[in-house]
Parts: sequence; structure tokens; C-alpha cells
Amino acid sequence: MVFQDIIGHEQIIEHFQNAILHNKVSHAYILNGPDLSGKMMLAERFAAALQCENQGANPCMSCHSCKQASSRNHPDILYLQHEKPQTISVDDVRSQINNSIAIKPYYGPYKIYIVDEAEKMNQQAQNALLKTIEEPPSYGILILLTTNADAFLPTILSRCITLNLKMVPDKKILDYLMKVYQIPDYQAEVCTSFAQGNVGKAIQLAENEDFNELKNSVLQLIKRIKDIELYEMMEAIKQIANFKLQIQDYFDLLMVWYRDVLLFKATADINSLIFKDEVYDIKKQASKSSYSGIETILKALEKAKLRLNANVNFELVMELLLLTMKEN
Repeated sequence: MVFQDIIGHEQIIEHFQNAILHNKVSHAYILNGPDLSGKMMLAERFAAALQCENQGANPCMSCHSCKQASSRNHPDILYLQHEKPQTISVDDVRSQINNSIAIKPYYGPYKIYIVDEAEKMNQQAQNALLKTIEEPPSYGILILLTTNADAFLPTILSRCITLNLKMVPDKKILDYLMKVYQIPDYQAEVCTSFAQGNVGKAIQLAENEDFNELKNSVLQLIKRIKDIELYEMMEAIKQIANFKLQIQDYFDLLMVWYRDVLLFKATADINSLIFKDEVYDIKKQASKSSYSGIETILKALEKAKLRLNANVNFELVMELLLLTMKEN
């Protein structure tokens, strides 16, 4: 549970550690980044380090405080809970933060509140929290975790230090998946490509059997699309409909495949491919496809995404897409 366990986010870690070492800890932080990007991990490491009995820039993980923090049983590291899944209400903020922050820490030097999904605070909840942020006790620290800092009132943003999580380089994620999760390089490549700099998402994909099933379905479709007769098209669409809830990932896998084909056609470089384990079929398709044909398919995929987001009929969208893939 030390900072070194975190992949990437070096600037945020350095900021936290310098704040601890130079006694310049703020009373309010916003960690802004996508789901699974590491916000909670950063917040918990920071909170543990602040409460650590050894008072270093890293939690020591051996003192009583660190052990409590690690098991989420520290009396002075508090997590806001909310019953309504889509909203953090003013009552949640008042009962769990405002009404208790005046009580001094039980054990540690600080009283730290971690608010996950903080963008779900409605305006009344934000206004209630603002009073605490404006006049916090010296020991009070608020850490707001959010996927959308723009959802906060300007008055809250102006009184917090906002730290934006950046994409982690693919090489770091790839090495981590192969070393820690011991998955083969070709599988790690696909998961890393899909994660788009998000370590948590890469781990989730690596552990997700559904994702492997989705990938296999996509590859099966690609390899037989030229041979599918028009009267078989609806059956193919029915099979794709099994993944309707994951259709954006389905499209992304198709795009990765056709970009691989385009890249190989242009460079003949196997090392740059994402689907390295499918190199035989990529070579085969690259030899039979024109540049314009591949570009047409990639544009059709983008158009299909937009159409589904606009609630165009699923079967119609997929039929037009499959016909484009078959013809090109």
C-alpha cells in the first residue's frame, strides 16, 4: 500500500509527498480522472501516509495506523456513503461530514474524508460541503474523487487543489500486465490498447473472461465476413446482439483489427500490430484489401457508433456495417 505500488501518476505522487515533507498539505483536494484510473488508490495512499506514525512521505505499512488504513478500519479516514446510486444528497454531506468534522481525530493527526463519485453531489450537497471547505478545522482534509470536475460549483473548484490523472504510457501497462498477471504478450497488447492509458481498465480486461469471449466473437466474424451470404446476414446480426451491452467495445475491437490491417499493408511491420497472434489472417486481409476499402470500413465503424448513440435501429445499423465490411 505504498506509493511505489501505483503504476504511473508520478507527478501527483510527487505533489502529495512534497506536501507531506514540507508540511504544506491542503485542506481540500480534487482527484479528477476516468473510472478505474487509480483515484481511490492515490487517495488511500495519501491518507495512510498522512496518518502514518513514522511521519514519512510513504506509509510504512507496519505501524498500527497503517494497518488500520490498509483494512479501511482507521477511525480518522472516513468514506462517504450514499444510498441513492445516482445522487449524493445534502443529507449525506451534512450527516457524514459537516456534523462530525468538528469532532477532533480519535487517533491520527488528521481527520480525512474521502468522497468517491463526488460528481454525484447535487447543488444543495455542494453548497453544504462548501461551508466546510471554507472554514475547515486545522486537522480536516477532504479528498473528492470524480470523473468530471466540471460538475462542481466554481466556488468549490476555487477552494480545492485539482489534480488531473493523466494517461499511463502503454509500455508501463504492458510490462505490468505481463509481470504481475503473467498473461501472454499478445493478450496484454490487446488489453493495453483498449485501456487507453487506464491501468485499472487494463487489469479489468485482463481478468475478464467476457472480454475474451467478445474478442473471439469479433475475430470469428471478421474471418468469415466475406463468405457470409446475404440471407445469412440476419443470423450474424443476432449473434452480435448477444454483445449489445458491450457494443462499443465490439466496435473498438473491429477498429483495432482494421487499423492493424492498414498498418501492415503500409509498413509490413509485424512488431507494431496489436493482434500479433493473428498475423497470418492480417497478412491475408492486407493482401486482398485496398487502402480505400479499409478506410471505408473504418469510417463506417465511426458512423455506426454515432448512429447507435443517436438510437438508430440496432439491426439496421449492423446490417449496413456488415455489408460495408463484406464489400470492402
